Amino acid sequence: MEEKIKILLAEDDPNLGMLLREYLQAKNYEAEWAEDGEAAYKAFLEHPFDICLLDVMMPKKDGFTLAKEIREVNSDIPIIFLTAKTMKEDVLEGFKLGADDYMTKPFSMEELLLRIEAILRRSANVKGGESQEVYKIGRMTFNSKKQTLVDDTEEVKLTTKESELLKLLCENVNEVLERNYALKAIWADDNYFNARSMDVYITKLRKHLKKDPTVEIINVHGKGYKLIL
Repeated sequence: MEEKIKILLAEDDPNLGMLLREYLQAKNYEAEWAEDGEAAYKAFLEHPFDICLLDVMMPKKDGFTLAKEIREVNSDIPIIFLTAKTMKEDVLEGFKLGADDYMTKPFSMEELLLRIEAILRRSANVKGGESQEVYKIGRMTFNSKKQTLVDDTEEVKLTTKESELLKLLCENVNEVLERNYALKAIWADDNYFNARSMDVYITKLRKHLKKDPTVEIINVHGKGYKLIL
């Protein structure tokens, strides 16, 4: 018998929390609901989960703080933020913390389910892929499976998104990585917020790679990015 996917749901609105939990359970997921950030973190430490749905505005511990603490324990677990906020700064803050997606209330349950399924599929592909794992980037070595970037002095642990993006750049080294292709391959949607998120991750990768001056990621206007070695 196949094990059910386990979802951690952190939502302080009791009506929405109960509704979401019941809907996810009806769709054959195992959902544990916590009504504040502290209870959610406690549940996360006590049980294994496959994905987290985190409300941003919560008592005791907000969703961004909770995500940061979850990421310190498990850097790979997918996170979707649920929020009533629509400010771009909040969306970017969520993506900087390594969020996989972001849903603004009110949202449709069907859309949430589609996004959960898309993220879990991508996550499974990353874990189960048979493609090349180790790439030489100048004097650095990138291991896409371990999500590490190593040079003579240190090893940097990359987030899942950084690793996926760097892998695509390595697969297209010295060629243009088309922006829309990368967005659909990693985020499954080339909307505005995902595009801004990708810019954040490109900036992070540039910081990691600047230790070798012979390596750079350049913008190709109107097209995408190019990793130059």
